[in-house]
Amino acid sequence: MQQGFIRIGRWLEIVSRLVAGVSLAGMLAVTVADVTLRYLYRFSDGAMTLRVAGSVELVSYLMLFALLAAMAANVEKGQVVVEAFSHRLNDTLKTRLNGFYLLGFAVLGLLVAIGLWDSAVSARGHGEVTQDLRLPMGPIYTVAAGLSLLLGIRSLVFAVLGFWFNYRVASVEEIPDGK
Repeated sequence: MQQGFIRIGRWLEIVSRLVAGVSLAGMLAVTVADVTLRYLYRFSDGAMTLRVAGSVELVSYLMLFALLAAMAANVEKGQVVVEAFSHRLNDTLKTRLNGFYLLGFAVLGLLVAIGLWDSAVSARGHGEVTQDLRLPMGPIYTVAAGLSLLLGIRSLVFAVLGFWFNYRVASVEEIPDGK
């Protein structure tokens, strides 16, 4: 059962990293295209008037997707440990406390997903669109809700692994060189 949870967690990590990578590549492409076209406009003294319409809007929504996906991909590794509080605790208790802590992220991800899903339903019902490109907001909120749900699910998986199975993710300092 523990191996099943680990496989699910790692598979969801791959999906999250893929979404974050595609979003970051999209942000890079939009930004490079926008800067290049602005440079060509200045270089040609206004003869070339090509531009990327809504580039700021595109980058902002891609940033939202990238951040939510990156949070989901790294939720079990990104905890800050305050040694003043935990240095005398044994490793088993530290791992179980980390699992309990991840339950908070699971609740947070689920609550944000519910709120974004409600916004998506409302946006579809009212025909809400983005300011510059007039894109429908419903699908944007739906993707963000899905990524928040992914954060909640991954947090729950690793909370169960840490709290019940005493599974500990190796920190960067503990990984041997060359592996």
